[in-house]
Amino acid sequence: MNKKSFSLGLLFAIIISVFCSPVFSHAETNGEFRVGMEAGYAPFNWSQKTDAHGAVPIQGNSSYAGGYDVQIAKKIAEGLDKKLVIVQTKWDGLAPALQSGKIDAIIAGMSPTAERRKEIDFTDPYYESQLVVVVQKKGQFADAKNLNDLTGAKITAQLNTFHYSVIDQIPGVNKQQAMDNFSAMRTALASGMIDGYVSERPEGVTATSVNKDLEMLEFSKENGFQTNSEDVQVAVGMRKADPEISKVNQILSTISSDEQTKIMDQAVKDQPAAETKDSEKSGILTDFKTIWDQYGGMFLRGAGLTLFIALIGTVVGTALGLLIGVIRTIPESENKVKRFFQKLGNALLSIYIEVFRGTPMMVQAMVIFYGLALAFGISLDRTVAALFIVSINTGAYMSEIVRGGIFAVDPGQFEAAQAIGMTHGQTMRKVVVPQVLRNILPATGNEFVINIKDTAVLSVIGVADLFFQGNSASGANFQFFQTFTIVGIMYLIMTYAITRVLRIVEKKMDGPSAYVKLDEVENQKES
Repeated sequence: MNKKSFSLGLLFAIIISVFCSPVFSHAETNGEFRVGMEAGYAPFNWSQKTDAHGAVPIQGNSSYAGGYDVQIAKKIAEGLDKKLVIVQTKWDGLAPALQSGKIDAIIAGMSPTAERRKEIDFTDPYYESQLVVVVQKKGQFADAKNLNDLTGAKITAQLNTFHYSVIDQIPGVNKQQAMDNFSAMRTALASGMIDGYVSERPEGVTATSVNKDLEMLEFSKENGFQTNSEDVQVAVGMRKADPEISKVNQILSTISSDEQTKIMDQAVKDQPAAETKDSEKSGILTDFKTIWDQYGGMFLRGAGLTLFIALIGTVVGTALGLLIGVIRTIPESENKVKRFFQKLGNALLSIYIEVFRGTPMMVQAMVIFYGLALAFGISLDRTVAALFIVSINTGAYMSEIVRGGIFAVDPGQFEAAQAIGMTHGQTMRKVVVPQVLRNILPATGNEFVINIKDTAVLSVIGVADLFFQGNSASGANFQFFQTFTIVGIMYLIMTYAITRVLRIVEKKMDGPSAYVKLDEVENQKES
């Protein structure tokens, strides 16, 4: 094996060993009851920094999950004689996570609708509520007594929920685009972008108790939304034909309606948002301090993970882009067989580049993280999946940047290298690539900054980056402006610091400190 083939083989082996080690394995529960939830839908579930009020640690995170759903999950896990593990997952990722075997159950205030029953099975209900509409207390719809009074109102609800479908029952409603989570809806309502959103009574009670500018509209059965009983019930979602469904139903049957009410009332009282109400008297600056005291550690850990993923993803992606860029510049072989495989390889590389440059990273994350588990039973660790996704996505962009950097090198240098007997590999390694690395440094730095911000989309697979931590905090404390202002400042600090460091590196590489003028050397010799 020649040196070039050995080097390429070694590089591929390193990449495979990094990404394909123990993390590519079939999921094993090991006596665990893995429960998926948002941990941001108080009072059903939320995240906090301590284990107060019976909160449970969140897997892969230093935070804890509390709320009504957590207390129900604890009872089920105890009945099954298993260890409860909370897996924090965005709402849209709950069903894929269950189907792919990454979690064993969904306990997240989910209603057992007919549409959802096509994909997953549900247990008997563990809570029953009623639908409400949350509006601004001083808004034009604050005095609505029935659905007719909401005519013309801009109403929304959470994406992929029954709440969104019942909006159509409001005559003449101005139905808005569904939103990803309750944090987004509360922010939109407070800013006047919408006139209200459909929710369940426990969430409505929480929202209005924390924000005195909001009002919860409750309608009588005759004047409100027409629903089936299953639409206002919440149940445990489990995989189709899961043999433990009957066991879970037996456990749920031991929890009386009075006990359910008691647990919910306690959850409303214990939620972190209730702890921050008194701080409103001291002004917005005190709110910032309170949020930092409560969630600062979470934000810093999220920022650290964000930087780690962005850095490794950029380094590996740049190496991958360099490799692809060099391979695509290899002259066409005169041998027919080699030429065929050369064209095949270039075609595959082109497909890779087009696919990963032409699709959103969020879609790639969903396909890779959940798709591999569904199709092949391969379970990836969330952080490793994030590194893999960012790396191959960056590699696709960097390969084109490298190609442009190679074409920017004067063709005369290629001819000169050939004239003195250099092979293509030697020319690239000793003449072209060093120039390319300098030429693409600004673009590489730009990719690093982009990756810092783009890690936010990885929250869809539950990666606890800075954005994910901010979303969890705002879902618990209901202080969206203050929370995301802090998160935004942290992103700005990271990107600004990285940009400054890269500018210093560029300056060092450019000189004049990088070289010594010839006349200065002659003067030194004479002296």
